[in-house]
Amino acid sequence: MSLYSAGLKAINMKGEIIDFSKYKGKVLLIVNTASKCGYTKQFAGLEEVYNKYKDKDFLILGFPCNQFAGQDPKTNDKILEFCQLNYGVTFPMFEKIKVNGKERHELYSYLLENNPISNNRIKWNFEKFLVDREGTVVNRYISKNTPEEIAKDIDNLL
Repeated sequence: MSLYSAGLKAINMKGEIIDFSKYKGKVLLIVNTASKCGYTKQFAGLEEVYNKYKDKDFLILGFPCNQFAGQDPKTNDKILEFCQLNYGVTFPMFEKIKVNGKERHELYSYLLENNPISNNRIKWNFEKFLVDREGTVVNRYISKNTPEEIAKDIDNLL
């Protein structure tokens, strides 16, 4: 089963329910984000990579999470405002979710069960999952892997 046929949904920052089947045929980079993390500066690199590839059926999907040292405590509106004002973020951002534990969002359950690296939990903010056009999770990147480092893998899928 692919990400696009798994029946997964999430709520974006506008409060709309998004069915992941709508992304079929696109390459995705899915990231758990935080506004007060040492890796927060990666928003700039994410936006740069998004702008480089967005016209080639590529999307970055940002999912704020407050599970790591309370580094994203603000409301969804304030998180979005922070990302847009400080980093010019234009890629889709979703409502804050949990990526670990019994309240883990179903998207992250799917990503953790269907990626090439067997670790079954998110270790920190800004972990990334690369999904191909068919909805297969083709790679997982730890927080320190910058968007710029991942660009070559994105380019190969496009």
